[in-house]
Order: sequence, then structure tokens, then C-alpha cells
Amino acid sequence: MSRTEIFARLTQVFRDVFDDESITLSETTTAADIEDWDSLSHIMLLSSVEDEFGIKFDMRAVQGLQNVGAMVDLIGSLSA
Repeated sequence: MSRTEIFARLTQVFRDVFDDESITLSETTTAADIEDWDSLSHIMLLSSVEDEFGIKFDMRAVQGLQNVGAMVDLIGSLSA
């Protein structure tokens, strides 16, 4: 799966979780860039991403993610 495909699917997950169709993700998007991204929504987001991509995150790997670009890399490595 290409990075472009992952970004497209991930963008839709973010829009669904945060109920905001205006969300546009970039490599450098962080929680600070999305108004309602708090600890509870983070858990919901991770669960939704796992469901969308049919993967299971290792919590240690997730804790080290600095931005959406890193999440895309992780998703790509797990769904390869």
C-alpha cells in the first residue's frame, strides 16, 4: 500500500473520529494541530486506525510517534 493510499484512508479515519470533514493531514500533523485531539480521542483514534487497516499496534511503538508521518510509516510497516 502506498503512502498516498495510507494518507487517504487515515484522513477519513481522522475525520470520522473527530467529526470534522475539514481535517487535512500532513507528514507533520500532531495532536496540537487538531483541536479535539486529547487522550480519550487518541485511544478512539488508535482503535479506529487498527480497524481500518486490519493491524494491531504495539503500545511502545505508538508512544514513540511524533507526528502523522510517523504513524503512516508504522501503518505501512505493519500492513506490508
